[in-house]
Amino acid sequence: MAAKGEVAVALTIAGSDSSAGAGAQADLKTFSAFRVYGLTAITCIVAETPGKVQRIQAVDAELVAEQIALLLAGFPVRAMKTGMLYSGEIVTRVAQCLREEAGDIPLVIDPVMVATSGDLLLRREAIEVYERELFPLAAVLTPNLDEAATLLGASIPDLDAMHEAGKRLVEKYGVPVLLKGGHLGGDEAIDLLFAGEVVHEFSAPFVKGVHTHGTGCTYSAGITAGLASGISLAESVARAKRYVSAAIAQHFTWSAASSPLHALNHSPKLAATSSGEGVAGA
Repeated sequence: MAAKGEVAVALTIAGSDSSAGAGAQADLKTFSAFRVYGLTAITCIVAETPGKVQRIQAVDAELVAEQIALLLAGFPVRAMKTGMLYSGEIVTRVAQCLREEAGDIPLVIDPVMVATSGDLLLRREAIEVYERELFPLAAVLTPNLDEAATLLGASIPDLDAMHEAGKRLVEKYGVPVLLKGGHLGGDEAIDLLFAGEVVHEFSAPFVKGVHTHGTGCTYSAGITAGLASGISLAESVARAKRYVSAAIAQHFTWSAASSPLHALNHSPKLAATSSGEGVAGA
């Protein structure tokens, strides 16, 4: 926990999104909204807009590791997260660097595999490396239903299946799991946190007709900000859930040629409301 009066610091190890709605840019906006100082180790450059990934260029794995090591040596990092790592080589080098340099700093792993648009964001050969080398380091994994189905090799069609899948993921990887159920549809977006013997349920109204990206990045960054500030995992998840739900509901919209363009609203006022604070001065 940061000392009284000291600004908490969090690190994101993620890709750069040119449209700034996902990836490291979304993480930094979220950290800032929760009054946490954000650091970045960039893993790849992504040319994308909401709904389209045009090109991905990976950063050299050694350069990724150098960014992480330098930041951990120079700043009092209190929590970290991983987002898009893209290749097995980068996953391996990140895991090695964290084992050597990160000590007991809590790590939130968002196992980014597929974009909202359906574009593949993780090379298939990297999934096994993810499971073997990175997952054991997690304070919490945050897969969505599609990612969880890929990891388990089974579909997750309803809430009962989510409960079973979450238990299987905890048994398989030995770490807490937040299974995100927004892809189920319905009137409520329900997420389940499996931590110890307790299963926590978090629910918010499902906002229909919004086509944006970066919700998983924003959610996991909100959790990371909470852990950096010394908040428990369950409360960090609850606060981040409120924030990302508000960011979707109060999204930005611009006119575009084919259909409206949507983006999450990473307002500090929404973070203050999610934290139960007044918004004055936020």
